[in-house]
Amino acid sequence: MTRIPSKDEILAWISDNPTQTSKRDIAKAFGIKGSDRIDLKRVLKELEAEGHLEKRRKTYRDPDKLPPVSVLQILEPTPDGDLYAKPLEWHGEGAAPRILFLPRASDPALGEGDRILGRLTEVNEDDHQYEARLIRRIGTNPHRILGIFRKGAEGGRIKPIDKGADKEWQVPDGATHGAKDGELVEAEQSGPRSRMGLPRARIVERLGDPSAPKAVSLIAIHQHGIPDDFPDDVIAEADKAKPAGLGNREDLRDMPLITIDPPDARDRDDAVYAQPDDDPKNDGGFIVWVAIADVAHYVTPGSALDREARKRGNSTYFPDRVVPMLPDRLSGDLCSLHEGVPRACMAVRMTLDSAGNKIAHRFTRGLMRSVAGLAYEEVQAAMDGTPNEKTAPLMDDIIKPLFAAYEVTKKARAARQPLDLDLPERRIELGEDGKVTSVQFRDRYDVHRLIEEFMILANVAAAEELTRMRRPLLFRVHEEPSPEKLDSLRDVAAASGFSLAKGQVLHTQHLNRLLDAAMGTEFSELINLSTLRSMTQAYYNPENFGHFGLALRSYAHFTSPIRRYSDLIVHRALILAHGWGKDGLSPEDIERLEDTATHISDTERRSMAAERDTTDRYLAAYLSERVGNEFTGRISGIARFGVFVKLDETGADGLVPIRELGNEYFHHDRDAQTLMGADSGLVIGIGQRVTVRLAEAVPVTGGLMLELLSIDDKTLPRGSSRGGRKSARRLPSKAKKKAAKVKRKVARKRR
Repeated sequence: MTRIPSKDEILAWISDNPTQTSKRDIAKAFGIKGSDRIDLKRVLKELEAEGHLEKRRKTYRDPDKLPPVSVLQILEPTPDGDLYAKPLEWHGEGAAPRILFLPRASDPALGEGDRILGRLTEVNEDDHQYEARLIRRIGTNPHRILGIFRKGAEGGRIKPIDKGADKEWQVPDGATHGAKDGELVEAEQSGPRSRMGLPRARIVERLGDPSAPKAVSLIAIHQHGIPDDFPDDVIAEADKAKPAGLGNREDLRDMPLITIDPPDARDRDDAVYAQPDDDPKNDGGFIVWVAIADVAHYVTPGSALDREARKRGNSTYFPDRVVPMLPDRLSGDLCSLHEGVPRACMAVRMTLDSAGNKIAHRFTRGLMRSVAGLAYEEVQAAMDGTPNEKTAPLMDDIIKPLFAAYEVTKKARAARQPLDLDLPERRIELGEDGKVTSVQFRDRYDVHRLIEEFMILANVAAAEELTRMRRPLLFRVHEEPSPEKLDSLRDVAAASGFSLAKGQVLHTQHLNRLLDAAMGTEFSELINLSTLRSMTQAYYNPENFGHFGLALRSYAHFTSPIRRYSDLIVHRALILAHGWGKDGLSPEDIERLEDTATHISDTERRSMAAERDTTDRYLAAYLSERVGNEFTGRISGIARFGVFVKLDETGADGLVPIRELGNEYFHHDRDAQTLMGADSGLVIGIGQRVTVRLAEAVPVTGGLMLELLSIDDKTLPRGSSRGGRKSARRLPSKAKKKAAKVKRKVARKRR
């Protein structure tokens, strides 16, 4: 009988021979044949169960993984011309995995020794385990230009679309990337800027027609002045960053924390873990851990990274791209809590009682390693009874306890009564050409609410901790609605057959009763939308005025420091309060806290406007091929100049101009939010079901013009043709009586 190698011998062999890791390779190396292979298989299974190996198809490898975004060094080309790379960050015990670099046509030439920031995809090939695409070369930061290409005799020129950009860029003949005259292109600086002549650029992407969908988000970025080009010193600082070690941190690497995000997430801010509390005094309670990326370790006060992050205020998200607050080296790599990779974190341990109330918490600065990076859909599917290969092993010890803890938090939430809006979220899906392929409404699962509730708990804990320790911070403030907006909401509710009590101190529970009454009716979406519109906009402030919508006395943003500067400020405040390092809140941070609050509140609104404009333009482009088609929808707004309609199919908003309503004058009642025909007596109000025809869709502006065909399944009366609107500036006496009658009817309905 052949001697079976020991576990240490097998691990040593795999470490020395990372490309020969199949069972056949291992058996051949140790001279194991015939039935002895059964014993070898048993040893490999034991190593896999102990976590020393991970089986992928028919090979065994070290279970540690590379981050999806990594710094790589290009190796010498193979005789076949292939380029391989090695990772500069590898935490595994065995040899680093092999990475095949796949260049694009627009990528600059790379050679041996070049260091790049690459996006990795895990594969199962015989000679390599990852494939990499270039994000950018380390040590270079070419300036990006968006503009219109004008072809010339030798190459051409780019006229930037940026506001205030008056200098054109010259494109040499070999750097046009096949661009045609008049196309919108994205280019980057090639070579140093010269004082003489035009600066040079090379085109890296052709975006086609400036009004085409693929150009929409880029135009919005530039129109709203969102910075999307990192300065050289910021990139250089990010490139010098190294992974954080354990040092004085609490070692959380053995805790089975997991991340749950959308399937296309590139940055993973938060990880969670829950377990029943073993304290007999807290029977039925839970311990919930929330670990957040320690961005403060890399973005220190006063640094170039800090100045740029504050300037941007937040990341901005579009259907086809993200404008990040931090460079990719941080947002997609060192600060992102990737599966199987040690990452610095700020964590809070929260104790919940059986009623879901947080009765204690403790903050720490740690080092963690996520055991799994999961998508919302697969976690929900696992809880619904169909786990996959990834979630099945996590069910009993990780996923089920998380949901059990969430069930407990639901009790406290029900008692607190935060505003319970139910508004569908649109998801615009794009094809490779940038065109909209479909508009779907995102599914909202229990797992979404689970993560949301745990993040709220952690944010509350951060605000309470810093308040208790009397340290400055930025609160997330949401004030109650103004009396005028509440009156408008009451009018909408009354017109839809519901009521909102008046003459009492408003609480979220009063609004929830209105939302509950509308639930399941045809007015549900309208009441939810109108309630949202009645809310004031949340903002940041060093003073605490509470959070009306969440029904919380104290609230701060702590859980998303990769994409929000406010959270970074809260992290620094915690570091200062606990004495965890020299990278805490600085005297300058404290001195300008009020200015920072105002600035990042403004950048948040700027991003929201850009995202909204982009969505409108994508929807207009999507619908432009369906001009003349009929759609159903609901009246969502009334103005002196027309009627706004929200379409059922896409959620897009369009305008029916008042001139399209008929040959009569329409009296606008701002208080009742109605339009009434002078001749027909037709009353048009918010919430009514309508059928419309799409008359015009303008992708450049995002505007939709509609024709009103019917209201509540009744054909629209056209009114008198005598003189039209122009001759009816004042309501005739007959119409006045009808108007008074309608107003009395509306008033009775409200009572």
